[in-house]
Amino acid sequence: MRVKIVTPKSELLEVKKLKVCAYARVSSDSLKQEDSLENQTSTYERLISSNPDYEFAGVYADQGISGYCENRPAFQSMLEKAKNHEIDLIITKSVSRFARNTVTVLKVARELKELGIGIFFEEQSINTLSGDGEMMLAVLASFAQEESRSMSENNKWTMKKKFERGEIMVNTTRFMGYDKNEFGELVINREQAKIVRRIFDMYLSGIGMFRIAALLNDENVPTITGGKWYEGTIRGMLKNEKYKGDCILQKYYTPENRRNTSVRNNGEVQSYYIEENHPAIVSKAEWDKVQQIMQRHKEQRKIAADGTDKYKNRYPLSGILICPYCGKALRRKQVYNKRIEWWCSTYIHDGKTACKGVKISDEEASKQNITEPTVVEEVKINGEKYYSYTSKEEFDRGIRNKPSDCPNKDGGILPRIHRPRRTAIKL
Repeated sequence: MRVKIVTPKSELLEVKKLKVCAYARVSSDSLKQEDSLENQTSTYERLISSNPDYEFAGVYADQGISGYCENRPAFQSMLEKAKNHEIDLIITKSVSRFARNTVTVLKVARELKELGIGIFFEEQSINTLSGDGEMMLAVLASFAQEESRSMSENNKWTMKKKFERGEIMVNTTRFMGYDKNEFGELVINREQAKIVRRIFDMYLSGIGMFRIAALLNDENVPTITGGKWYEGTIRGMLKNEKYKGDCILQKYYTPENRRNTSVRNNGEVQSYYIEENHPAIVSKAEWDKVQQIMQRHKEQRKIAADGTDKYKNRYPLSGILICPYCGKALRRKQVYNKRIEWWCSTYIHDGKTACKGVKISDEEASKQNITEPTVVEEVKINGEKYYSYTSKEEFDRGIRNKPSDCPNKDGGILPRIHRPRRTAIKL
């Protein structure tokens, strides 16, 4: 009798390698943490590549993002590839590196486990595909979350004590007008202070924030970060109490349910106001005057609580002069020498990149006795500027009125004519 051993087909097939990747994360952007991230990346690449049973599937790393945040770019990219069966196993240093939120850890682990994909936590030696892996993971994830919460509370307590002692923390690399001396105190940077002083002076003279930003950009005046000036930049500087020598501590805070987002403190947590903390660049009287002007402008634009435009009919032309390019209403503005003009609202908010806009003086527009929504267009003929006025209804139907008060090609006069009076403006 002869016995012949037949090898199973499964043993004859080549053993399939596991596609293995690694995940690393550090919570800050410091150089030290950056070095740590590079070390983790290179270590994992060597570890996976040196294992004959593994096929290297990359290292996914997030820097400067809290473990409470689930929307981490590298983290989400890794999960997407895992769900597409491009990854069989994820190796990570610890539960806290993977995520600080117990719900996130368990949710991701269960989703991947159903697909046959495991997560191996090195420090805890847990594989989520093992029988007791999920139970141990739930316990350790809870500890990681509690540890993070405790650290956060300790940091908040430390910051609160500093605020109570009047210790301010200002990043002068992003704050124009001041430097710090060897004791950490704010001292005036004379060159930067000239720019701050000029901005306050221009606003007090009646120049709007958008125009101030445009003038500074035209003159290539650098911002504190070297970028361009915007209306919002000017507004933030004009509202900053530090320029009058005072300082508010705890302007912003991080809510418990929004750990990665700071929100304005409107009385939800304690704040601290320090008077005469450092040398002022503008006087308190000037700073207060600026706030009064800004508040008045805000009230003029304010919308009533019942949904009606409270100030819609404040001026006869409000809401009825229309820009021909974007279709938005022209807004009343006070410009040089307290002259009143109407400007495209899109141009005011977003600049000429959003809409080339149209401008017309209040004096010229008022002469037309406009009582219905009207599109105002600027037209140049023989080097002279004219305006045409077309009702919004006609304009939408493609009917355009010709500019008025200028000779036509036959030497006659076109209807609805109007040529604005030229006025020299000193910039």
